[in-house]
Amino acid sequence: MQGLRRYQNDIVQLDLNPTSSSPSSSSTMTGAPTNLSIDGEESTETKIQRLISEHPVIIFSRSSCCMCHVMRKLLATIGVHPTVIELEDHEISALPPTASNDSHDSPRNPAPPAVFIGGTYVGGLDSLFALHLSGHLVPKLVEVGALWV
Repeated sequence: MQGLRRYQNDIVQLDLNPTSSSPSSSSTMTGAPTNLSIDGEESTETKIQRLISEHPVIIFSRSSCCMCHVMRKLLATIGVHPTVIELEDHEISALPPTASNDSHDSPRNPAPPAVFIGGTYVGGLDSLFALHLSGHLVPKLVEVGALWV
């Protein structure tokens, strides 16, 4: 399928703006089935929103992001294997806006790597570690069905 490439360590790169109007398919270049579907009629924002709602833990990253690697390793040590989507620079603006922590509280797009747990934006690497160190990460993962204890 054009627009979906699988890399080492189960990273999937999904081209959210396919250049051709080929029919939807759910296979990777190797022919192995995957649960990431593409509808050519969806906008980039709609595709990202759908992916967030379909996966209990999803990380949006840039290509070769070391912080994303650390996020994946932290979650893997807990027993969770998140879906990782690598975005191109022009696709990052399609991430859903979140309330910022500055004094204006105006919505802004999160900067990659951005992790969503149960459809809710958690933040970047620092927020994920803070959640883990505070003891709230595992209960949150259990709550959304990403982890069984």
